[in-house]
Amino acid sequence: RVKRGWVWNQFFVVEEYTGTEPLYVGKIHSDSDEGDGSIKYTISGEGAGTIFLIDEITGDIHATERLDREQKTFYTLRAQARDRQTDQLLEPESEFIIKVQDINDSEPRFLEGPYIGSVAELSPIGTSVMQVMASDADDPTYGSSARVVYSVLEGEQHFTVDSKTGVIRTAVADLDRETQDRYEVVIRATDMAGQLGGLSGSTTVTIVVTDVNDNPPRFPQKMYQFSIVETAPVGTAIGRVKAEDSDVGENTDMTYQVKDEEGVEMFKVTTDSNTQEAVITVQKPLDYESKKVHTVVVEALNKFVDPRFVDLGTFRDQTIVRVSVLDVDEPPEFRPPSNLMEVQEDAHVGSVVGVVTALDPDTANHPVRYAIDRSTDAERIFDIDAKTGAIVTGKVLDRETAGWHNITVLAMEADNHSQVSRASLRIRILDVNDNPPELATPYEAAVCEDAKPGQLIQTISVVDRDEPQTGHRFYFTLAPEASNNHHFSLLDIQDNTAAVHTQRVGFNRQEQDVYLLPILVVDSGPPALSSTGTLTIRICGCDSNGAIQSCNSTAYMVSATLSPGALIALLVCILILVVLVLLILTLKRHHKSHLTSEDDEDMRDNVIKYNDEGGGEQDTEAYDMSALRSLYDFSEIKGGDGGGGPGEGGPGRNPASELHALPQWVQSPDLDFSVFRDYICRKVEQADEDLSVPPYDSFQTYAFEGSDSPVPSLSSINTWSSGSGQDFSYLGGWGPR
Repeated sequence: RVKRGWVWNQFFVVEEYTGTEPLYVGKIHSDSDEGDGSIKYTISGEGAGTIFLIDEITGDIHATERLDREQKTFYTLRAQARDRQTDQLLEPESEFIIKVQDINDSEPRFLEGPYIGSVAELSPIGTSVMQVMASDADDPTYGSSARVVYSVLEGEQHFTVDSKTGVIRTAVADLDRETQDRYEVVIRATDMAGQLGGLSGSTTVTIVVTDVNDNPPRFPQKMYQFSIVETAPVGTAIGRVKAEDSDVGENTDMTYQVKDEEGVEMFKVTTDSNTQEAVITVQKPLDYESKKVHTVVVEALNKFVDPRFVDLGTFRDQTIVRVSVLDVDEPPEFRPPSNLMEVQEDAHVGSVVGVVTALDPDTANHPVRYAIDRSTDAERIFDIDAKTGAIVTGKVLDRETAGWHNITVLAMEADNHSQVSRASLRIRILDVNDNPPELATPYEAAVCEDAKPGQLIQTISVVDRDEPQTGHRFYFTLAPEASNNHHFSLLDIQDNTAAVHTQRVGFNRQEQDVYLLPILVVDSGPPALSSTGTLTIRICGCDSNGAIQSCNSTAYMVSATLSPGALIALLVCILILVVLVLLILTLKRHHKSHLTSEDDEDMRDNVIKYNDEGGGEQDTEAYDMSALRSLYDFSEIKGGDGGGGPGEGGPGRNPASELHALPQWVQSPDLDFSVFRDYICRKVEQADEDLSVPPYDSFQTYAFEGSDSPVPSLSSINTWSSGSGQDFSYLGGWGPR
C-alpha cells in the first residue's frame, strides 16, 4: 500500500508587490485528492486569513497585502485537509514556511552619526583620521543589495576614504590649523557594490585640525616705553608686555627673561600664568640723579618646544623696554649710615657725643635740619644741634643705670618738614670707676669659745658695679678703727677674696659675745675707690666636736658706730611691725562693728514675766510704770477731756508728787470688750501693711485700758462742789496743760 501525503512546491513571495490583484504564492495538494471537491483545504498560523488566503477546493494560496522583508522575512503556517462531509482530517496537519523574497528597496544608512574626528596639523599624507560605517537593511545573502562601497562627495581635496572599510585619511601634508581649523567632509555609501541602479546614503563628517607648536612667540612691538617714580619701592610693577603666539593651549605657554646685564641688575621679569604676560618689576632702588633712563631687553620663549618643528626656526623673540625714572622730592639721606656712638659716663652736660650727617639727594640740594624723636628719648638725656647734627649730652650719664641708649634722629628739609628721614642711633655709655667696692653680703660668722689661733672664720668677697676693661682687682685690709684689734687677723688671698682668722687662744662669752670687725676694701681704679664693711663675729658655746650649741645676742662693737645699712634695715623692720599691728586692730574693729550692726537689726518685742502680784491698785510706788508705758502710743485712742487711769499719764509718775483726795468712781455693771477687739484689729492691719515688720512671729503687748471711764473725771478740777476753797496749786506738778 502506498502512503498518502502532502504534495506542494516551495513557497516564495516577492516583497513590495504593487499589483492590484492578490499575488499567487503557491498550491497545497494531497495525493488523495481525486479532484471531485470532496476535500476541504484550510490553513492556520501567521497571517492566515488576513495576509494569506487559501482556496478550499483547489488549495491555491494568495497574498492579499504588500509585504516587507526588512520587517518580517518569513511566515510559518499549518495546512489541513478535511473531508467535506464529515469534517475529519484526511492528512496529518503539516507545517510549511512562506519566505519573503528580498529586492533592493533599502538604501545604506549611517547610524552612528554625527561623526566628529580630529587630526594634528602638518600630519603626513595618509594619516588615519577616523572610520565611518553604513548599514543596509537588505538581505546580505541574496544578491548585491547589501554590498556597500564608500566615496567622498565633498572635501576630496584634503581627505580620502577607503571604499571598502570607510577609513578616512589625509590627502595632503600641509594642513594648517592657523589657516583652517576644521573641515566638513561628505561621505557617500552606495549598495549594489556601486553598480548602476544601486541605492545610496550620505553623512557629513566634521574633522577638527588640532594644534601643534609650530609657531614661535612674536612681540607686536619692537620697543615699549614705561615710566616710574624714583621712590617706587622694590617689587613695584612697572608695566606688562606680551608676545603673541598663533598656537593654542599649552603651546602658547611661554617664559620671559631679561637678557642684558643692566636690566638683570635693576629689574625683574616674571610671567603671569593666567594672561601669559611679562610683568616687569623694580629689583633695586631707582635714583633719578644717578640715571634717568634704563634700557631693558626682554626675551620671550615657548615653554614646550616640539622637536619635530625645530627646523622651522627659533621659537623665541626679543623686544626692548625703555624705563624712564621720574624725579620726586626725596627726604634727606644719612651718610655714612653708622648707627653706633660711644661716650664716657662721667662726661659733662653738653659734651659732644658724635655728629650725624644727612644730605638732600635732589638736584636742588636743600639745607637739612636735625631733631631727636622724643618718643625715643623722653627724659631728654641727649640733645642735637639742628644745623650741624652734633649730638650732645643733656643730663648726667650713669652707666650702671643705663648702659645703652637707643634714640631716633630725624633729618628734614629746612623748607619742607614733611620730607623726613629717620635713623636709629645706638649710644654706648663707657664705664669709669665711680662706684666703690662693697662686701658681697652682710657677713656673719660664729667662732667657738675654745677656738685656737689661726682658725679660719670667714672668707670675704666683694662686688663692684663698675666693669673695668682690664677686670676687677680688689685689696683687703682692716679699717683704721680696728688697728688695736688683737683678736682677729685679715689675709688678702690675692684672688679678690680675703680670709679672716682667729689671733688668740679662746674667747669668753661672758666678757664679750659679739665682735664687729670693720674691713676696708679698695679697688684698682683709676681712681682707686674704697668702702668699709663690717663682719659680725659671734662667740658661741660648742660641744667637744666643735658643733655650735648656743650664741648670745648682745653685741659689743669693736667700732663705736653702726653702719648705715644696718640702721636702715632695723628701721624697715620696725616700720613693718607697726603697720601689721595697725592692720590687725583695724580688722578687729571693723569685724566688731559689723557684728554690732547685725545685732541692732534683730529687734523683737519681748515678753517679760514677773511672778509678783504687787500691792494692788493703791500701790503706786512699787514700780515705775512710765518706763513701760512710754514704749507705746495711745494718742489714737484718747478722746475728750475725760481720761481713764494710767493711760493718760496722771499723778503718781513722780515719786515726789503729792497725792490728793480723788472722788469715788462707780463700777459699770456691764463690761464691753468690743473696743479692745477693734483696737487689736487695727494694730493687726497696721502690722500687715508695714513692710518693716520682722518676718517672724512676735508677741505684742499694748498698754490700752479702753475708752473713757464711765465714772466722772477723777480730777479735782471738775467738782460738784460750788465752793471755791480748794487749792489747785498742785496742778503745776503735772506737766504742760
